[in-house]
Amino acid sequence: MSIINDLNNNELLSHHRKCKIWAIGGGKGGVGKSLVTANTSICLALMGYKVVTVDLDLGGANMHTCLGVPIPEKTLSDYVSKKVTDINDLLVSTPIKNLQIISGAQDELGIANLKQMHKNKILSKLGDLDADYVLLDLGAGTSYNTLDFFISADKGALVILPEPTSIENTYRFIKSVYHRRLKMIEELLDIQPLINQAMNSKLSTPQNTPVELIKKVIEINPEMGQKLQREISKFRPKIIMNQVRSQNDIDIGFSIQNVCRRYFGINIDYVGYLDYDASVWQSVKKRRPLLMEFPNSKLVNNFDRMVQKMLDMND
Repeated sequence: MSIINDLNNNELLSHHRKCKIWAIGGGKGGVGKSLVTANTSICLALMGYKVVTVDLDLGGANMHTCLGVPIPEKTLSDYVSKKVTDINDLLVSTPIKNLQIISGAQDELGIANLKQMHKNKILSKLGDLDADYVLLDLGAGTSYNTLDFFISADKGALVILPEPTSIENTYRFIKSVYHRRLKMIEELLDIQPLINQAMNSKLSTPQNTPVELIKKVIEINPEMGQKLQREISKFRPKIIMNQVRSQNDIDIGFSIQNVCRRYFGINIDYVGYLDYDASVWQSVKKRRPLLMEFPNSKLVNNFDRMVQKMLDMND
C-alpha cells in the first residue's frame, strides 16, 4: 500500500531534517490560518531564528500579501512542473529580517491535486532548507494533500473560531487526520475494519468510539492493542482559539481538549488564544504584517506567549 510506504518515508525524512516543520491548518476557510502562520513566523524571526514560510494553500495562495510581499514570480507550481529545479530558487525575502517565503500556486490546475511523489519531494526538500523553522500554511478542509502535510510536520496546529461551524469542522479535521494516520500504519492492517467502524461513528454513539476501539482490540489481541495505543499517543495536535471576546470563548479550547480525550483517546495541546482585535483587518488592507503595523496590539503578547509554549514542547 503506497500510503503506508509514504508514512514510513515521512518518518525517515523527519529524522534527517535540518529544520523543524510546523504546519498550521484549520477545518474551514476564514478562521485566520494565514494570519496565525504569518505572525508566528514573524515571532520566530524576531527571536533570532531563521524562518521560511511556505504557502501550501494550493490554488488559493495569499501568504505573500500577509507578509507585505508582491506576488512572487516563481511559485511551488513552477517547482512541481519542473520549470524550477532547485527549491531554493523559490525563496523570496520579506521586510522582516530572518524571514523568507515560498509562495504557493496562483493557479488551481494541477498543483491542487498533488501526486504523492510530489508531496514527498516537496517535504524532503523543505527539510533541507537552510532554516531553523519551516512553517506550512495549509489549505482548509480535509483533502489528502492537507492531511498528509499536517501528518508529516513535526508539530501541527489547528486554528479555530469560537463558533459552531468552525468547531464542528475542527472535529471533522481531527477525525480525518487521525483516521488517515492509522490507515498508513502497516502493523494495523489486520484491524482496519474495526478502525473504519470506529472512525465512522458519531460523537453521540459512545459504544463505537475510537476509545472503545482500543478496548476491543486489547481484548482480541493485547499486543496489537498496545501497538494501536502507541501510535495514537504519537498523534498530539495543537489548537489555537482565534478572535476570542470572552472567557467563554477561551474555555471552548479546554472543552475541545476534553471531548478529544474522551472520544478519540488523544491528548490535544491547547497552546493559546488570540484576542479579537479590529486592527487585524486594517493590517490586511494595508498589506502589512500585523505585528509590524501594530506593535502595541494585545495580539503581540498573545503570539509571543503562544509561540514560546510551542517552542517549549518537546513532542
